Amino acid sequence: MASVRATWPGAVEYAVSVFDADAADQPGASPVDAAGVTPSAPPSATTVRALGYTALVGTAQPGDRVLLNVSALERGLGTGGLALVVAIPDRLPVDPPAGPGHVVKARYTPLQAMVLGVDEQESPHHGVLAEADSIDGLPVVVADLHSAVPAIVAGLRADRPDARVVYVMTDGGALPSAFSRTVAGLRDADWLAATITVGQAFGGDLEAVNVHTGLLAARHVVGADVAIVAQGPGNLGTGTRWGFSGTSAGEAVNAGATLGGRAVASLRVSQADARPRHLGVSHHSLTAYGRVALAPADVPVPLLDSSHGDLGDLGERVLEQARALCTQSGGRLRLVEVGLDGLDTALAGSPVRLSTMGRGLDADRASFLAAAAAGRHAATLLG
Repeated sequence: MASVRATWPGAVEYAVSVFDADAADQPGASPVDAAGVTPSAPPSATTVRALGYTALVGTAQPGDRVLLNVSALERGLGTGGLALVVAIPDRLPVDPPAGPGHVVKARYTPLQAMVLGVDEQESPHHGVLAEADSIDGLPVVVADLHSAVPAIVAGLRADRPDARVVYVMTDGGALPSAFSRTVAGLRDADWLAATITVGQAFGGDLEAVNVHTGLLAARHVVGADVAIVAQGPGNLGTGTRWGFSGTSAGEAVNAGATLGGRAVASLRVSQADARPRHLGVSHHSLTAYGRVALAPADVPVPLLDSSHGDLGDLGERVLEQARALCTQSGGRLRLVEVGLDGLDTALAGSPVRLSTMGRGLDADRASFLAAAAAGRHAATLLG
């Protein structure tokens, strides 16, 4: 490990020198000490960004050897396109102290995490959740992409800055919540009251078995006014109708409605995506809310018109697509047109960088306005 690039709760980003093992035996290569550590990189070394999760592998120091998984880096992936620290062989972390909890996440992988589930018998909240069966009308804003989360909160806070917001992170993307600098920034800014990691995702303020128990914990343990359900960073898609991890958005609509919540289906919208299937309303939203979701939900539609510069034509397309989605649902989905006054200012005030598929607020303003519109609509449901 050459140096530390950045730190945030639960994670460290390093600069790591990587070289062919055979290079160490060539003339001019740096010697290896008794511990197997190369004090300085040999001439053939390249430097890569590497992420380490401190709870799983500990913390490296300059000069430490690190074992890396570079598969995503080699393939040049977007969100997860960096090396991951598997182990620090000469500086293994101490064993965690014995404690309650027997919920295993990232199950049966070498780096599986054992955590205390919010509703398991050893949890102080078990009694509250043992018979809990309703979230009592809690607005549940559902989104396909992790990048929508800060924009939803910005839209909500534009009208209800006092709202207590809980993020329920599903396991369709990154499993460790520490991967998300967005979550860390929103928590630091008090824009989120808590993060609850569900399914195989882990590392939140609370751990839950599934979306249902995550929503129940949001309502009855954290006291949420609004819950946002979305996967962690790193949406998976194959360019097919059904091959994308965001189908979980439809399942979250069902979970929220089953528990007596008020589901709000945030549309994935883009003005800049070069792929026709994602221009306007993404086919991910059309499939997740139109085919996977079986329960009622509100569908907030941002009123993008000529007052928003060059977004007027896109606004007509989005409204037409949303109307078709709701009509084809047979009345299950309710279209709600949402005005956008003040939301540009709200988005500009985000405490974290807004970025979706590598595009910032200026490059894909419609994406963030659509998510903010969902947050604004959720604010109206609070009375």
